[in-house]
Amino acid sequence: MTPTFGARLTSTFATAGRLCVGIDPHAYLLGQWGLSDDARGAREFGLRVVEATVGRAGIVKPQVAFFERHGSAGYAALEAVLGAARDAGLIVIADVKRGDVGTSVAAYGEAWLTPGSPLESDAMTISAFQGVGSIQAPHDLATAHGKGLFVLAATSNPEAATLQTATVTAGPTAGTSVAASIVADVHDWNQLETGLGSTGVVIGATVALGDYGITPRSLAGTPILAPGFGHQGALVSDVGTLFGGASSGVIVSASRSILAAGPSGIDAAIGAQSAEIAGVFA
Repeated sequence: MTPTFGARLTSTFATAGRLCVGIDPHAYLLGQWGLSDDARGAREFGLRVVEATVGRAGIVKPQVAFFERHGSAGYAALEAVLGAARDAGLIVIADVKRGDVGTSVAAYGEAWLTPGSPLESDAMTISAFQGVGSIQAPHDLATAHGKGLFVLAATSNPEAATLQTATVTAGPTAGTSVAASIVADVHDWNQLETGLGSTGVVIGATVALGDYGITPRSLAGTPILAPGFGHQGALVSDVGTLFGGASSGVIVSASRSILAAGPSGIDAAIGAQSAEIAGVFA
């Protein structure tokens, strides 16, 4: 029987820690790494990050946009990076932020979550702006194949607060914020599993849960992909303060603060970040 994504994530927490290393080949980072700003440079960058992560952390998160900007060659580069990461035993979260309805969102799920797909990943980020029910098809596909989803809920960009803290006026979550409503719907899905669920949420480490009407209790059993550590200013030492009793499900995501160390320093940067996280969760 295929283990659930939640079970695999729990195992990774125990054996390789909670650090998720972003693979974001920004143009300026490619330059700092002495690489060309094209698909070839993005491929080399991604493969080097994967190599540095192995043995120091257990999760990587390629930001698809930085590969997509190079067109079909960029996607070929991304396929190589995804394949190398999965072959190395890393959990791969494709940061794609897709979202739609009907057969369109189902097709997105098929692209990123189908075993054997050129873009196969272990999980994908997804938007449920049209309602969490709109992503039922990718959720069902993920469940069938031991994959995961991370649904955008309370993101770290300041523009999001107005929308994500707005009040839902109808349905079973009426009276709660949009973000809290998403968390509640995801929580219901995860109640069908034992232990850590396979459907996570994206909650920025730079936001206050209370401002969005989210409680640690509502996040019980839900994986939390938490960007915002490092470059955006959140401190790993504050995880307990930020997420309270939900901290056991937190994935600490860091990208630029690690990648800026360059090809000669990334091994040490990942190792140091992983050690700090292990100390906080000890």
